[in-house]
Amino acid sequence: MADRPVRVVAAACDGACSGNPGPGGWGALLRFEDGSVHEMGGAEADTTNNRMELTAALAVLEALRDLPRHPDLALRTDSRYLIDGLGKWIQGWKRKGWRTASGGAVLNRDLWEQLDRARLHDVSLRHVKGHSGDPDNERCDTIAVAFSRGRIPPLREGEVLGMARLEADVPAGAGEATRQAGPALAPPPGADLAPADLQKLLSRLEWADRVATQGYGLTLVELAQLVEQPLRNLERRTRPWTWRDWQVEPIGDGRWRLRRGTAGLGDGR
Repeated sequence: MADRPVRVVAAACDGACSGNPGPGGWGALLRFEDGSVHEMGGAEADTTNNRMELTAALAVLEALRDLPRHPDLALRTDSRYLIDGLGKWIQGWKRKGWRTASGGAVLNRDLWEQLDRARLHDVSLRHVKGHSGDPDNERCDTIAVAFSRGRIPPLREGEVLGMARLEADVPAGAGEATRQAGPALAPPPGADLAPADLQKLLSRLEWADRVATQGYGLTLVELAQLVEQPLRNLERRTRPWTWRDWQVEPIGDGRWRLRRGTAGLGDGR
């Protein structure tokens, strides 16, 4: 990844745990200016949801360290624990010798110390509501849940980190490609059998409809995430255009709005 000549324009992460404590997993992704995506994930046998959230964020920050970054880049997460811990609480914990306000030992100190060292001052943390249709958050959740259930999901240009617990799921003698793609496991009862690409598309379309209905304005980076087009292609647009069932209209200050209906506009797919 470090050799990529394009900037990272979006990042997201999430964690999951079955039992809390119990088997856990985490997922993360980076979106690049040319439209490519790099996904990451991993698992631990006995952990907590909070540790998985922190582990996911740490993986993203460490990956971003040596990559070119868009100035508006933010790490999107649904974890208030991560955002408040790194943005508000950590300085007080350090002053108190890693003790909380009540005098107890700070949980997950090892991860907080690593996050403190890995933080990038040009990358902010941005909260998104979990399971609200945000496509990158939903994708990271899917990766994290799969790892927490002992499966290795296919990752786009991705890598599996911290997967020792899952090695037994891969047949002996399987090559690295098999390990990256994950074992062919039967879906659990009641699992959604829709193809992963279709599930991802439906999530994006539902999110677009919500944005249009509420009249939200999107930055150019956020719009590139939604329509999955390279940022440099969108930077050339100055007039309204069409994406699927929506008109995409400039509203000033570099922001865009989606509106239902495509009559009279060119195809921007």
